[in-house]
Amino acid sequence: MQTTRNFVYGVFLGILGIVLFSSKAVMVKLAYQYNVDTISLLLLRMLFSFPFYIIIAFLYRNQKKEVVIKNKDYVWVVFFGFVGYYLASYFDFVGLTYIKASLERIILFLYPTIVLLLNRFILKQPITKIQAGAIALTYLGIVIAFWDEVAISGNDTYIGGFFILLSAITYAWYLVGSGWLIPKFGVVKFTAYAMIVSCACVFIHYSIVSQVDLFSFSWEVYFLGFLIAIFATVIPSFLVSASIKIISSSNFAIVAGIGPISTIVLASIFLNEVLTLLQLFGALTVIIGILLVSLKKPKIKE
Repeated sequence: MQTTRNFVYGVFLGILGIVLFSSKAVMVKLAYQYNVDTISLLLLRMLFSFPFYIIIAFLYRNQKKEVVIKNKDYVWVVFFGFVGYYLASYFDFVGLTYIKASLERIILFLYPTIVLLLNRFILKQPITKIQAGAIALTYLGIVIAFWDEVAISGNDTYIGGFFILLSAITYAWYLVGSGWLIPKFGVVKFTAYAMIVSCACVFIHYSIVSQVDLFSFSWEVYFLGFLIAIFATVIPSFLVSASIKIISSSNFAIVAGIGPISTIVLASIFLNEVLTLLQLFGALTVIIGILLVSLKKPKIKE
């Protein structure tokens, strides 16, 4: 049974996970300054994180669940691992070669609204008038911030924005799927399985397309790859899954509103990125949209 204290705890885990995930874009942009290509950096991320997920999956292999796990459930884990942490990550890394980290997070923030829409049409969960208004306000803010950047940086912004949008859509699919698969597998086991699938996909991708020597980069690239793997992948992946289990994927989508703020702050500190007044207004519009949704009191089961 969900208590108010558990809900607050779930929100805290979600915020911490989102902030750590938000640091990924900043570290990726820092790594790109050392002339590393997208798939090599993504491979380093997965290579460093892969052993952790293997160990965790092994330790939790005999964890018993009350719900019977069917073969098709494992198929869904493979699907959502492929979509959520492979495709979403790849699209995100590609997009970051074209646009700045702070704008990336603003665009990527579409995924909470996509989660609400997917929950509406797939899981038949209703969208309140407040949520509908917040979604519209969020999209308006993103459009404002995006179009102002196009005027500054040119057509590359379209390419970067397109890939980040694909990342948002695929990650939203993962969040919706994880919402009903986590109770079957458990938070830790599901996350480990999904990430192992994602790692395998990246390994295969790299082996097919890359002709770059993985040992040819400067030490900074490997150090940043390690940081991305541990602090922006392993730790937040479990925090997010735990948060979704406690507060649901729709409520987590609301909590994720902290993402743009944290990325803007981190990008300003480490990348010297500066948003224009119009972009800041767009980001503020997005945040207000999420706050409007958060005013809806969650239903707590006693």
